Amino acid sequence: MKKKLLSAAVMAALGLAALSANAADTELNLYSARHYQTDEALYSNFTKLTGIKINRIEAKEDELLERVRNEGANSPADVFITVDASRLAKADEAGIFAPVKSKVLEERIPAHLRAPNWFSYSTRARLIVYNKDLVKGEQVQTYESLADPALKGKVCTRSGSHPYNLSLGAALIQHDGAAKTEEWAKGVVANFARAPKGGDTDQIKAVAEGECGVAIVNSYYLARLMNSEKADDQKLAGRIVAVWPNQQSWGTHINISGAGMLKHAPHKEAAVKFLEYLASDEAQAYFANGNNEWPVVPGVKVSNRALDRLGPFKADTLPVGELANTAAEAQRIFDRAGFR
Repeated sequence: MKKKLLSAAVMAALGLAALSANAADTELNLYSARHYQTDEALYSNFTKLTGIKINRIEAKEDELLERVRNEGANSPADVFITVDASRLAKADEAGIFAPVKSKVLEERIPAHLRAPNWFSYSTRARLIVYNKDLVKGEQVQTYESLADPALKGKVCTRSGSHPYNLSLGAALIQHDGAAKTEEWAKGVVANFARAPKGGDTDQIKAVAEGECGVAIVNSYYLARLMNSEKADDQKLAGRIVAVWPNQQSWGTHINISGAGMLKHAPHKEAAVKFLEYLASDEAQAYFANGNNEWPVVPGVKVSNRALDRLGPFKADTLPVGELANTAAEAQRIFDRAGFR
């Protein structure tokens, strides 16, 4: 798939054209915990547009955070990018980010999808998927319904300690309260078809094959199967039904990919321009078309068959930066409930 460079109008709006003439900003050091091959074009387009070379180091979030801390004021890192709001909040709490003042980012990224020191660039939803031969659709329209005793022996999920589930637990605490969330977690554990294991694609397979009746999964895993050219992937996707949970209450829980500028960034101007580039229409469309995520910038047009088929939904507007406030409590609740 060919990717378009930013249009001249967008370049002017973002102030990117000036970058290529700035000799001080000929490179950008990116620490990335996003492990998607499809991001290559996203980064190469920035280089083609600005002349700024991206030097990228990829590793797991904890490894990169430890590296930044050890490097201290001598760190060469300009930007840290990762997935999951709680991970970004953890990085922020470690004091590695510098505040960014950008009219472009404030105008393009909705307030609930940014924090003072970092910004969301794409969203993914926490879906419910079910096997229509084992579960009725009306039984699984909310996250809370997964604790209903009628689903005993039918629920599958990945580990309760995974950030995807912890962020959902954190959101449940803020919407329903800690006591109800703990009751919910105990009910979900009582309904397990098997002990939590595997990733989200494994949950989809287990539901499709009838090992489970229902599971919680991130939307882009399902969209990836739906867009796959492999017959087996298409069959898996065709055997399950997806539900947007909590459409009659607070909306479907979403999480994000995001980034921030590092406190000791040696190329601060390039870092800000890179963050602004990620909020451009072209880059936003790439998140959707390249990795089956939704843009955070309203009105960006995307062309993704699976996302179109999944259709519109009401998303939770809880500020993503606040998820970290109850993530640790969610972990304690899950541990007490046996959700490990």
